[in-house]
Amino acid sequence: MGATATLVLGLLAGGTGTSHAAASLPCDIYGAAGTPCVAAHSTTRALYASFNGPLYQLKRASDGAVTDVGTLTAGGYADAARQDSFCAGTTCVINVIYDQSPRHNHMPIEPAGTAGPANSGVPADALPVTAGGHQVYGASFSGRMGYRHTAASGVAVNGRPEGMYMVTSGTHVNGLCCFDYGNAEVRIADTGNGHMDAINFGTECWFPPCSGSGPWVQADLENGLFQSDSGYSKNPSNTGNSAPFVTALLKNNGQNYFAIKDGNAQSGRLTTQYAGPEPSRPGYSPMHQEGSIVLGTGGDNSNGSIGSFFEGVMTSGLPTDAADDAVQANVVSVGYGAPSPVAGGTLGAGSTMSLRATTPGYTDRYVRHQANSAVTSVVSSGSSALDKGDASWIVRRGLANASCVSFESRNYPGDFLRHYNYQLLRQPMDGTAVFRADATFCPRPARTARAPRSRPTTTPTGSSATTRTRSTSPPTEGPTPSTAPPHGPTT
Repeated sequence: MGATATLVLGLLAGGTGTSHAAASLPCDIYGAAGTPCVAAHSTTRALYASFNGPLYQLKRASDGAVTDVGTLTAGGYADAARQDSFCAGTTCVINVIYDQSPRHNHMPIEPAGTAGPANSGVPADALPVTAGGHQVYGASFSGRMGYRHTAASGVAVNGRPEGMYMVTSGTHVNGLCCFDYGNAEVRIADTGNGHMDAINFGTECWFPPCSGSGPWVQADLENGLFQSDSGYSKNPSNTGNSAPFVTALLKNNGQNYFAIKDGNAQSGRLTTQYAGPEPSRPGYSPMHQEGSIVLGTGGDNSNGSIGSFFEGVMTSGLPTDAADDAVQANVVSVGYGAPSPVAGGTLGAGSTMSLRATTPGYTDRYVRHQANSAVTSVVSSGSSALDKGDASWIVRRGLANASCVSFESRNYPGDFLRHYNYQLLRQPMDGTAVFRADATFCPRPARTARAPRSRPTTTPTGSSATTRTRSTSPPTEGPTPSTAPPHGPTT
């Protein structure tokens, strides 16, 4: 791709304001309502006001060493700086996600099951976000990644009531099975209807018809992703939730009732998408839960799904609607958002840049992502906030080389600009060495005095991905979707 582009400093999309968690955190809320947490997992924050232990364990590629990442303060947010220091100059995976509840239902990486091979841990640096104004990391799953605690302590079995929620993302999903969090089988196998009770989030419509294109919060009750007692959607307004941060909630009395709720984890209240009888098919009323905990895969380790995980809990007993609402209010108070941008006209980590074409006659075009590809679009004063965000890239330390840079999507935290098969794409970072290299761009001296250039660390034979950089004022508005003419600028 032979034309050049300019990296222009500019925050084209507004950020989420900093907020702080309330004194009473989700497990305090559920406990006070008589439905205590039996599992509480998060890579971003404490879920009890008094918790000050480890959130997750890192394993380093260079020497196999492990270390724990805890909170900055009791009831506070993850100490991301400890991760950055421990993983400097190498890569890390999340090896264990610790349970903050007194039950100690910690989740190691899931082994093989009857429907999928052994899993890998998620790359520890793939999903930088902010929470409570702090830089933290979510867990980004890209297939064949999962965690499991078999025969967990205190988790509902044989038709007992329970509730659960997770904070996930509507921008990193697919239609493969199964991005789940919740109650699963002790043996990593499908043992029959009603032997699971887990939140599922994705675009797989198991029982058509489904309204819209998703992603939907569904109940994975084994052998089906249910949106109602009939399986298929009975709610035409439930077309899915594609917000960057989504609260997904499921509760089940284990006998004759279950409910599905969702909400924007950044604002507003929960919406009940279904509340009614258990599925009418045999085996679901009563339920036959087995009491394990799964994250990122199906009960039999069907592990083709992708997804994001920031926090989640499971309760003993059926939570009240009032407790659910209070938990959602607390989640919103956290202020989950994309990584905080840093002002400045350089390629410094944390700064937000836009890539502008320099081909004469097309300098009003900027690189933005659209349908997972990078395209050029015209910048105008009437552009939408979505388009402005799509054309904004957060500069990160190079995923493959710390002296170089990588560009993370402003609207899709955890997705990076990557070159592949002679194209530029926006894709979720999967932690592989190939992806890291494809998404790393190294500044080089210019051939002329006009501007410095950058080149990816891997360039396919016959392709060119050179860019010119220049610090100029950004446009006041971002781009609108358009298609460049055949001889227009490319990226």
